[in-house]
Order: sequence, then structure tokens, then C-alpha cells
Amino acid sequence: MDILEDDRTKQLKAFDDTKAGVKGLVDAAVGDIPNIFIRPPDEVAEDLEVSKTGLQVPVIDLHGVGDKGSLRRENIINEIKDASEKWGFFQVVNHGIPPKVLDDMLKGVRGFHEQDVEMKKDYYSRDPERMVKFHTNYDLYLSPAANWRDTLEIDMMNNYHLDPKDLPSICRDATVDYLSYVMKFVDTLFELLSEALGLEPNYLKSLELEKGKLMVGHYYPACPKPDLTLGIGKHTDASFITLLLQDEIGGLQVLHQNQWASVDPIPSALVVNIGNLLQIISNDKFKSVIHRAIGNVTRARTSFACFLHGVSTPPKIYGPIQKLITEESPQIYREFTVKDFVMNFYSRKLDDKSGLNYVRILD
Repeated sequence: MDILEDDRTKQLKAFDDTKAGVKGLVDAAVGDIPNIFIRPPDEVAEDLEVSKTGLQVPVIDLHGVGDKGSLRRENIINEIKDASEKWGFFQVVNHGIPPKVLDDMLKGVRGFHEQDVEMKKDYYSRDPERMVKFHTNYDLYLSPAANWRDTLEIDMMNNYHLDPKDLPSICRDATVDYLSYVMKFVDTLFELLSEALGLEPNYLKSLELEKGKLMVGHYYPACPKPDLTLGIGKHTDASFITLLLQDEIGGLQVLHQNQWASVDPIPSALVVNIGNLLQIISNDKFKSVIHRAIGNVTRARTSFACFLHGVSTPPKIYGPIQKLITEESPQIYREFTVKDFVMNFYSRKLDDKSGLNYVRILD
């Protein structure tokens, strides 16, 4: 280990040991961004080569989705198919979750992160076995630059039962209510995605894709120099599907045709994105795309993401759906277990190198 790397490791450890997160730096009125957050020059230079576009991620109105067999529902399915194939992202409105439930969830996440640091420290942990924890950057010691965000994590990947008493009291009721509503919506979403793939409506649901969940309440404090760091670096998601609830601040960007497209906040909308696992089982019909979050100079941003990872325990074998494999579309990926795939994904730094290659069949 060279001197610079050794010094960086010490800085990371000192920051981690505060158990106060990025919010702690802001509260301490740190003027300049600490070096551990500053992106490498080559990464910043590479960014300058990617332009921004005024194109917007598709917005799909689900009004009338319950009218099975109707032209309206057929149109919704076609919109979802088009967005999943071309964008890998879309926003949904009129999804049936009451605005108050959404607002309370965001208030709960914000309330947790903005409460006194001593109240949060009990939750601060990097223990992979701990179900509910608070931390900054799961890949803090792996990435070349830390991201400007703190996270409340609820890990239901292996244990599918959540005891509400394990949740912080400040967001307990809001999380339980939100999860109840969002899982009902997930049933509808998987029906629509199944039909968009030309499958029976209950096909994806039968694979138990909603069983294992990872939920994260991200908090991106106001950042004095957002050109030097990111809220979250560019990456794809390991999940089958990710559902994101975001506040009004904005900052989420999707890479589309090698341009950054903003996912502008829409009141009471949910953002849906295709994860690596759904791209794999759809045999590349649906696309998991690179995205990131940039910082805001004056205001903190809050979001709550629910990653659906399917069954990890007991081990269940997944692979490309046989009905989607044809002479024109031969099998691209091998079979796998979610546990192996996710362990491989999280064993490295968060970046734009997709987890797809781990299961890709090589020529």
C-alpha cells in the first residue's frame, strides 16, 4: 500500500468512525468537500464528453389499468413494453397509492436523517447480517471516491419477515403503510410486465420476484460543490425491478443514447426501472440502464427505493425464460441463483460495469 492510499484509508476510517454520515459533515459546517469525496480527474473528464438531453423518461398513466381486456389496458401494456425495451426506466401516475402514504414515507426518511445524530448512531453499521441499519456508501472502502449521501437500509433479502419494532420509530408507521400499498401495486406491475413480454399475466408473479426486498431511504445533503462529487455514481441495479419514490428536488439522471436524461419529479409518481435480473430472464428483451444522481447546492434531496430481488433462500434457480428463447433470439445468459449474483454484484464498487457479464454465456 502506497503512502497516498494509506492516507486515504485513514481518512475514510476517521469519517466512518464518526457514525454521523455526510449530514454530520454538513452540520459541522465543513466548507470544502473532503478529498475522499472528490471524483478522479479522468472520471470528470469522461463526463464532459457526455451531453445532456431534453428528452424525458416516459410517463405512463395507469388510469383504467384494472379494466382487463380493454383497449386502454392494452395501450398501457404497449407503453410499458416500449419504455422497458428502449429506456429501461419509466414513471407511473395513477398507480393507486394515496399521496399521503407517499408523502409520509418521504417525511419519515427525511425525519430519520435530520434527527439528532445521537439518535441515529445506534443504527450505524456495516454488518451485512443486520436487517435495519444506517450507513454512508456501502462501498466506502472500495470506490475511488465516496458519494455525497447517507442511507437508511432495510434488508429483507434473506429474511422475508419484517418486525416493525426493528424500524426507527420516526419512520416506522410510514414504512409499514408504504410497503403494504407498494406490494399491491407490484402485483399489478408484474402482470403488465408479463403481458408486455408476451407471457401469461401471472407468469412473473409465479417466479416470486417480489419475495426478497432491499429498501433504502437515501438522503443527499445540500452539496457545496456538486461538480466535484456525485450523490450516487453511475450504475445499474442488480434487482429484477426497482421502485423509486423521490421528492421534488430532482437530480436523478438516466443514460439514454449516450446522453444524460433527467427524471424530473412528478407529484405522487413512482419511478420504475428494469434491473439486471429482469434483463437476464427476459433474455435482453428489457434493458437495465445506467443511471446516477447529482447533488444540489442549496437543498437536500430525499428518496426511498425498493429493490425486488426474488428468492435468495432457500436457493432458487433462475434463468432466461424459455418462451423468450428462439432461433432469432438464442439464450444469452446461464442459469444462476440470486444469492450468488447479488454477492458478486455487491463485492465490488458501485459503477457502470453491469453485473450481466457474471452470467453471460461466452461465445
